[in-house]
Amino acid sequence: MKELEEIYQEMQACFAQRTGLEMGEGCDLAARLYALAAQVYALYAQADWVARQAFPQTAEGEYLDRHAQLRGLERKQAVYAQGVVRFSTGETSDYDREIPQGTVCMTAGLIRFATTQPARLLAGTLSVDVPVQALEAGAAGNVAAETIVAMAVAPTGISACTNPQPCTGGGDQEGDEELRQRILESFQRLPNGANAAYYEQQAMSFDSVAAAQVVPRPRGTGTVDVIVATLNGTPEEELLEELTAYFQARREIAVDVAVKGPETKTVDLSVQIAVEGGRDLETVSAQVKQTLETWFTGKLLGRGVLRAEIGNLVYSCDGVANYVLTAPAADVAAQTGVLPVLGSLSVGGMA
Repeated sequence: MKELEEIYQEMQACFAQRTGLEMGEGCDLAARLYALAAQVYALYAQADWVARQAFPQTAEGEYLDRHAQLRGLERKQAVYAQGVVRFSTGETSDYDREIPQGTVCMTAGLIRFATTQPARLLAGTLSVDVPVQALEAGAAGNVAAETIVAMAVAPTGISACTNPQPCTGGGDQEGDEELRQRILESFQRLPNGANAAYYEQQAMSFDSVAAAQVVPRPRGTGTVDVIVATLNGTPEEELLEELTAYFQARREIAVDVAVKGPETKTVDLSVQIAVEGGRDLETVSAQVKQTLETWFTGKLLGRGVLRAEIGNLVYSCDGVANYVLTAPAADVAAQTGVLPVLGSLSVGGMA
């Protein structure tokens, strides 16, 4: 695309060629030509922008959404993180203590969660676990264990709260690059209402589905298995039933479609790290743990776990100067319908 000064110089040259006169800098005509050159440059910029939005390879934002709609796709919306919070008291009581639905708990960073059902701390007990969901959708709700530490308004008789396990499953709204990849894939693998690409594309249209694989003829001719995973990993029964009903209404005639969760393969990780000078080993180790825990999501469905990829995640953590990956001892091979899940995780200092 031509720059403003280039257009202005071309105008000056054209004027000199046609009139045989040279414009003086700062004269009224020069100012008029420069203003005109600026408008022409704006037209070049607008045309360049329009050209980018005309193709899914370069379109952005709402214009990329329009390309997606032409392919029967939509941008996936943000998903709420979920987990469990343990409400506790310092001493037992002779009566039950009510924990209302919607009780708000939060981390030190003010990431808020609310209980999704009413609960009761029974007489004679010190704690009760209650399911919670982040109040705001997105990956920010994926918090580590024991980071939920306060209540907005403590229920009567409840003195403390914490999350014994990480809260997971939160996902940000699908970005342009992820949506672009799905759009381009819909051209490369054309769905025809009966092939694997069709079932995969339709399953991925659900916000909660992080990955999907299709197994043709698993139970003989005329059968299809659609295997799906959420960011949390194994999908809940409610989602499987929703997908089953969806495909039953859209499947081709005489085809038996089954929607299933994946098989899981536990992967144990053991890492030793050396930290940069002046950095605290415990703080850096906690960051490495969080990075590795966050990486193991349902997006790994059907993928392998490569030692090089794990090493890259560790080494990219701020403060890591060196590392040794002691487990797994070898790469974990990819298998259709199998989801690698994190087992034990050990992060320590290098000897």
